[in-house]
Amino acid sequence: MKKYTKTHEWIDTETGKVGVSNYAQEQLGDIVYVELPAVGKEVKKGERIVSLESVKAAGDVYAPVSGKIVAVNDKVNATPELINQDPEGEGWLVQIEMSNPAELDELLTEDEYKATL
Repeated sequence: MKKYTKTHEWIDTETGKVGVSNYAQEQLGDIVYVELPAVGKEVKKGERIVSLESVKAAGDVYAPVSGKIVAVNDKVNATPELINQDPEGEGWLVQIEMSNPAELDELLTEDEYKATL
């Protein structure tokens, strides 16, 4: 199941994979550059973890939960357009090992998220 933030990130509640919503990638346009964090980095909920650059804007991606970065999607470094093509699938950005799974309760369901758009 996915949960969402008001700042357009999603997290898979089972795997801890994080990415940007379809709405976010549409707003950014064609993504041309991704800056991913180092594996092993400890992050706090709300902290900037990824920078995205598109042909029309730059955007930051924030940690939806606290924890440790246990994986990054190297495919998006080589092929940033994956984020545009499949933002909630193959275009995932990082995987977080959650230190406080209760933080998931503060996030939005898909229906709640869509209601904010």
